[in-house]
Amino acid sequence: MQKKLLCTILFVAGISWNSISNTGKLHQIKNISEETGDVAVYVTSADRQYDLDRTSFGFSNKTDRSSAVITINPEKRYQEMEGFGAAVTGSTCYNLMQMDPADRQKFLTETFSHENGLGFSYVRISIGCSDFSLSEYTCCDEEGIENFSLQKEELKYVIPILKDILTINPSLKVMGSPWTSPRWMKVNNLKDIEPYNSWTGGHLNPAYYDDYATYFLKWIQAFAEHGIQITSITPQNEPLNHLNSASLVMFWNEQRDFIKVLGPKLRQAGLNTEIYVFDHNYNYDKMEEQFNYPIKIYADKEAKQYIKGAAYHNYGGNGNELLEIHKQAPEMDLVFTETSIGTWNKGKDLGIRLTDDMAEVALGTVNNWCKAVIVWNLMLDSDRGPNREHGCPTCYGAVDIDAGDYKSITRNSHYYIIGHLSAVVKPGAVRIESKSNTAEDITFSAFENEDGSYALVVQNDSEEGKSVTVSEGKNTFEYMMPAKSVASFRW
Repeated sequence: MQKKLLCTILFVAGISWNSISNTGKLHQIKNISEETGDVAVYVTSADRQYDLDRTSFGFSNKTDRSSAVITINPEKRYQEMEGFGAAVTGSTCYNLMQMDPADRQKFLTETFSHENGLGFSYVRISIGCSDFSLSEYTCCDEEGIENFSLQKEELKYVIPILKDILTINPSLKVMGSPWTSPRWMKVNNLKDIEPYNSWTGGHLNPAYYDDYATYFLKWIQAFAEHGIQITSITPQNEPLNHLNSASLVMFWNEQRDFIKVLGPKLRQAGLNTEIYVFDHNYNYDKMEEQFNYPIKIYADKEAKQYIKGAAYHNYGGNGNELLEIHKQAPEMDLVFTETSIGTWNKGKDLGIRLTDDMAEVALGTVNNWCKAVIVWNLMLDSDRGPNREHGCPTCYGAVDIDAGDYKSITRNSHYYIIGHLSAVVKPGAVRIESKSNTAEDITFSAFENEDGSYALVVQNDSEEGKSVTVSEGKNTFEYMMPAKSVASFRW
């Protein structure tokens, strides 16, 4: 009797009993066509009582007066979305390859399939090593660009995993970013031009701009030979960070001059790989001379013709910088390419991280004109690795897998925030106007997909459940959101 009464209450709220009973499981996610009802919804709560649970319910014109009302205007349109995803680092791929093949296939399907999963659609990989690689290396450690070749990490781990993902999601977009150039191309600075034989820091010797552009070209072509098309690149990951375990300093004027060599080389080879500049923090690591880094490069007419947009991380500064850049160059695309959770920001505490990360990383970037959102490691192990000295021993993955059995998986905030976007907002969707005069403790963004369906992602930051009423003119529905939760709707 009690269960029957509870089911009735949940039905009125738009929540199924099955969604409750599946709490905490990496369960199969149904396609919309398999659902009954008009509105499909995913919901996750910070207490994990709802864990990307999926159900559906019908439209209704009856609304609670206490409901927060969100009004959607499809006529006012903003940016077209490229996709959402995570970094498929060497460490991520190593962990995935330790799994039983059936378990790995299940996880990748649940993550990347549009039909049977969440539909992650954009991944970032390193060109050579990153700070989450199994070793420090580039694809041309022996001097001479003729010595370029893919290395063990690509051939044994990264490429096999990417091929698995592409089988599941053939339209996957891939971004490549280098952490360092080959050491033989480095100098201490552009004044002294002294050799700098170190993985960490240093500058790219202008004498090797052509060789390094060829390095990018060979890397893109090598992946293409394995059936992996590279959608986009950035010339340097975190170009103002000289302390990373593998790193290269590339000030705005250096990146501008390098793009003038890189861009033509890619074009001449017939490649349409997009170039995003900067790829670092909102606050430019507080280097005043580097403020407005992307705009300074974009102001150069020669470099501008090869630039698709600018990429940002959130390890310093405020996301309002995205609005400032958009105001100055509205035709330049913006993408968000890295953020991490870890011990420093209570990365395992979903009660804190779910709504904070949803507001800042997911909805915050999208509402500030970003066309793509990519978080850092897709998967680390329960020892926060594999990692190495001078990397990040305190980082967690979007998911963490038990290093004891490579079977038990814990989903963290970054998996949820990307999943809530990618499940309902598909590549090619356009962000549309959404507003509310009555909403408190909620953040939201609305979209129209290419198939004509609408998508809405809502975060309830309140400690209490909140009724949300949604209207796009033709249809209206109401949904009771749990306390500290995220809900994604598609209709």
